[in-house]
Amino acid sequence: MPQIQATIHGQVQGVGYRYNTLQVAENLGVTGFVRNLPDGTVEIVAEGSDEQLNALIEWAHRGPSGAQVSQVDVIKEADQSRFDRFTIER
Repeated sequence: MPQIQATIHGQVQGVGYRYNTLQVAENLGVTGFVRNLPDGTVEIVAEGSDEQLNALIEWAHRGPSGAQVSQVDVIKEADQSRFDRFTIER
């Protein structure tokens, strides 16, 4: 399955971004994880179909209602298939 690594910049920590990403990812049927990074960004690593991943990236640009996303950097990676579900990492 194709994999993406996305870094979300802006006011994205302390606003429920990870929890909401988990819900969206589960609804889309993608696997992987989301986590806060020390620099204040959020990282999403996800696997799924191109359609599923594009929908997740589109959502990541908006985020939950309390977020103020300023930038989303996305790296598409080769097929990995290393996850069996989507989780929040600490």
